[in-house]
Amino acid sequence: MRFASLGSGSKGNSTLIEWSGGAILVDCGFSVRETEARLARLQYSASDLSAVLVTHEHGDHVKGVAALARRYNLPVYMTPGTYHSRDYGALPELNLIENYQSFALAQLQIEPVAVPHDAREPAQFIFTYEGLSLGLLTDLGNISPHVERRYGNCQALILEANHDPMMLAGGPYPPSLKQRVGGLWGHLSNQQAAGFLQRYPMQVLQHLVVAHISQKNNSLELVKQALEPFVGTVANTLYACQDEGFDWLQLTSPVHAEAAL
Repeated sequence: MRFASLGSGSKGNSTLIEWSGGAILVDCGFSVRETEARLARLQYSASDLSAVLVTHEHGDHVKGVAALARRYNLPVYMTPGTYHSRDYGALPELNLIENYQSFALAQLQIEPVAVPHDAREPAQFIFTYEGLSLGLLTDLGNISPHVERRYGNCQALILEANHDPMMLAGGPYPPSLKQRVGGLWGHLSNQQAAGFLQRYPMQVLQHLVVAHISQKNNSLELVKQALEPFVGTVANTLYACQDEGFDWLQLTSPVHAEAAL
């Protein structure tokens, strides 16, 4: 299993996951033309996709979902709350994720996880293939006990570190938006992400990607200052950006890794 990002931040989000049975796009927060261009940068085409998954209905995650699905005749998976929260128009194939029940796509196991975020029925996801798990964990205001239990044993983790509280407080957002972003149903701060990593079994991680970093309320320097004391044992730590996301990362089982030596 390998994964990459088309972009990560408040202007658009999309994660590409590929395994031997297919490929899925998680969210599509860009126009169809922009999505096609970003996929091409990864030597990929939307015609290679098996489906699109949606985490929640905010525009930076769903802007291009319906149009992309219609153009390439792609199935779309989302919770009922996410579907009923806005008008997506006609979709070629809609699959509703009821009650956060796990499901499979061509041997890829997908576990939806309920998260505290200011959307109608948001979900983040854990993807498991051949015993290896990738956890996608962005767009949540706090690490609930449920989230901590579910994400405790992933070999790869895409984790939000959205804002620095001081930058958010002194930044350009109106008070209501500052309160929303920094609240329990908003986005994770650098310190919240660091606290989660401090409790995480870091020895199991092959890849850690820090994502959804705000361009207005955060900086790479502040993110690294908060997180780097806890990521020293991770073989590969990356910081996703809005414009380029991140390139392909491969998850490899210990057996395969030893065979390659």
